[in-house]
Amino acid sequence: MPSATPTTPPHLTPSAWIVVAMAGLLTACLCWMLWPDWQSNPDLSHGLFAPVLFLLLLHESRRRGPFRFPEDTLIVRLTRGVALICGLVSVAMAGLFAAAVEWSHPLVGMSLALALSGLLLGALLWLSSATMRVVPLNWASFVAVAFWPLCAPFPPGLYSRITLQLQFWVTEIVLNALHLLGIAASTSGNIILLATTSVGVEEACSGVRSLVSCFFAALFFSATLVRRPWARFALIAIAPLLAFGMNVVRSLGLTLLANGGVDISGTWHDLTGFAVLGVTALMLGGLALWLEGPETPPQAGVAAPSRPATRPWGVFAAFGTAAALIVFFVANTHGPARDASPPPDLQVLLPTQPAGWDRVHTENLYRFASVLETEHLVQRTYLRRGDAANAEPVQITLYLAYWSPGQAPVSLVAAHTPEACWPGGGWTTQPTAPITRPFASGQRFLPPPEYRAFAQASFLQHVWYWHLYDGRSITQKDPRSPLQLLKLAWNYGFRTAGEQMFVRVSSNRPWDEIHDDPLLVEILARLEPFGL
Repeated sequence: MPSATPTTPPHLTPSAWIVVAMAGLLTACLCWMLWPDWQSNPDLSHGLFAPVLFLLLLHESRRRGPFRFPEDTLIVRLTRGVALICGLVSVAMAGLFAAAVEWSHPLVGMSLALALSGLLLGALLWLSSATMRVVPLNWASFVAVAFWPLCAPFPPGLYSRITLQLQFWVTEIVLNALHLLGIAASTSGNIILLATTSVGVEEACSGVRSLVSCFFAALFFSATLVRRPWARFALIAIAPLLAFGMNVVRSLGLTLLANGGVDISGTWHDLTGFAVLGVTALMLGGLALWLEGPETPPQAGVAAPSRPATRPWGVFAAFGTAAALIVFFVANTHGPARDASPPPDLQVLLPTQPAGWDRVHTENLYRFASVLETEHLVQRTYLRRGDAANAEPVQITLYLAYWSPGQAPVSLVAAHTPEACWPGGGWTTQPTAPITRPFASGQRFLPPPEYRAFAQASFLQHVWYWHLYDGRSITQKDPRSPLQLLKLAWNYGFRTAGEQMFVRVSSNRPWDEIHDDPLLVEILARLEPFGL
């Protein structure tokens, strides 16, 4: 039980100052690394407040209590050791991911955030011991050391699955609401088709941003405004439901505006997004105050004990090893093996009017430039009349996208594969067999591509694609799998920031029928210098 003793904080011993300094240094390093994501990624904008909220939570922990200082029992020591070991393992994993696919990869940021939380938890369990009594072990201090993964980019596989599911849920709910209002509408994937226009529920409209931000805010409010355990649980449980509901209201409002002839792109889209975040945060804050009821006066602090403090040798070793691992991986990861060159002219790589083919114009391809983080995009569809055996025209579509060295993380390119993007446009994935034989075009063997098949109504598309990185094809079964990303470090060595190109070939005919076509052979030969 906490006792009502003077609130003068205890004097920190030299060893405690060293632990605090090491924890502060690693926290500052993570903030420095994640700062570009916090500034550029709207889903992580709440991270801009993370350093201030971290210090505020520690202050609230020492000011309001409850003041729990457990004895340094075997269970506490084991828990502290597990937390520190998990932190070191996460640092090592982050270094391997960085060696494989750049420091900017989301898995690197998430691994480092998990590592920091583990190391901070180990430090907290020592600083809150009965022999130290520097920071009490309570909900506020636990949230302070545990919320860092919420400020890091989500792994691409998890992010894609969450956003795609949320997109479909929002689309279905908005469609039903439109029908209740008597508005004719239908859907094609995540696109709502109205009488005079269409509205796409894209990744930014899926609700991931409000979901993560509101969960983050709920954790903070539960540690600063609420003291009853059941009220904290209720606040955290309600936050994602409230965030999803408010995003549905926003999507429905934008759809109604579009149906009324209002251009919802730009100002309306961004304004409603920020408004939803602000209103939801205010509602969570009000709910927290209502759940707490009358303000509970802060408890008095507990003076430092007179018995000698224990030496944090395990904490010292863990923090020192973590710092050494980070220095090692930073020193041993380097830039691309090839010299960087000006971006290629993608338009030149694809013939404008090949003999015997008609070219179909691709409209508004650059609307995806902001999502893909590149302006170097080109897509051309070629049609040729069918023969007597098959009256259906032969269709071949070539799509190229290019990123200069360091322009975008490998994960961003790997995450926007056809299986991640096409279902949102109404395409359904068809079963396919893996490519096991040598893959060739004309007389030249190619790196084995990824092969997918999609159907929309009665229209079937065979899709082959390559992800070229630093002059070679990245071969991985699942580009969103952490295990496959670690294999890249083994297969391709420590190399980062190489130029990237995404090449996609799609056709209504199987590869055996088009692989010797002079048009396709010529185009693929032009891509050979990039690693194809």
